[in-house]
Amino acid sequence: MVSSAKKNIILVGSAYPLRGGGISTFNELLATKLQDAGHQVKIVTFSLQYPNFLFPGKTQYALEPRAEHLNIEVSLNSINPFSWIKVGRKIKRESPDVVIFRYWTPFIAPCLGTVGRIIRKNKKTKVVAIADNVIPHETSFYDKPLTQYFVNSCDGFVTMSEAVLQDLKQFDASKPALYNPHPMYENFGPALSKASAKEILELEPDGKYLLFFGFIRKYKGLDILLKAFADKRIQEAGIKLIIAGEYYDKPDAYRKIIAEHNLGDAIVQVNDFIPDSKVSTYFSAADIVVQTYKTATQSGVTQIAYYYNKPMLVTNVGGLAELVPHNKVGYVTSTDTLEIADAILDFYENSREPEFVENIKTERERFTWDTMIQKLLEVAQ
Repeated sequence: MVSSAKKNIILVGSAYPLRGGGISTFNELLATKLQDAGHQVKIVTFSLQYPNFLFPGKTQYALEPRAEHLNIEVSLNSINPFSWIKVGRKIKRESPDVVIFRYWTPFIAPCLGTVGRIIRKNKKTKVVAIADNVIPHETSFYDKPLTQYFVNSCDGFVTMSEAVLQDLKQFDASKPALYNPHPMYENFGPALSKASAKEILELEPDGKYLLFFGFIRKYKGLDILLKAFADKRIQEAGIKLIIAGEYYDKPDAYRKIIAEHNLGDAIVQVNDFIPDSKVSTYFSAADIVVQTYKTATQSGVTQIAYYYNKPMLVTNVGGLAELVPHNKVGYVTSTDTLEIADAILDFYENSREPEFVENIKTERERFTWDTMIQKLLEVAQ
């Protein structure tokens, strides 16, 4: 049983002034929920997360104001070992009860692994990692040794998919590790009516709209979705696709598919980072959220869809099927384009939206922040 005593907790990971997107948004929301539960919380974030030449987007920095209720210290440079030592020694002296690392890529393993080793020398602080991935979507020869270095610096782990929990055992099967599904994002504002959202985005009032949301990378399978979307039945049904997110890959391959299949009139492209203040508008306007990923662990996009009661179509990769019960809140398909097209058509031809939405309202009860916090403290204890 987890102790009810209030803890002094430091969360190390992306946060303001680094812009939102899944990880920063998650970390700030987790800190808020920990504070609401009565814990003392500080976030230690990066003064430099990626060198500019390694960052595929337009800017790493937030366009919106800081959350004033959070204590955020900007001090960790991901590529400067002197910074790692300085931050590690400072946290060691502060002697919090728990340090929570957010781990998503081997690139930050040397930094976080070194900080963790220094902190644990105080013989008091427990170091727990929330591991998005332990084996990245796009692999390199150095991934395993770097990840091993990081894993060895921690006392325990929480993963957000069963697949990652199993991957973790390749590196350490003895330390405590628990699975907890990604909680819902609750910080993007209330839902709008579909009509209001469409008006704001200047969409057709009676249009049928799918949403592909978030950073565009190869593993997310936008090319698969576009090829499925080229199905003549979808075009004849007047279904359209909103692509809302910044390209982290060269867009040429996607534009080629659009041109080859004459999809221009059926695609609404907003190829830029979507600020937090506009997320609710895009989700509110959509009928169904589509994630045709080639590989995956878990997905924050799914948890935004749950918050806005939006049906989903996901491919059966990684942990996505754990989150989206097939034919209950949406569809789980293979990456076969015909199967994806059939599911999209079934959604509209059989008017599945009302049924799925009602089921979502029940299913979303699995994805609370209280359970995430409980698992983190349980592993630390």
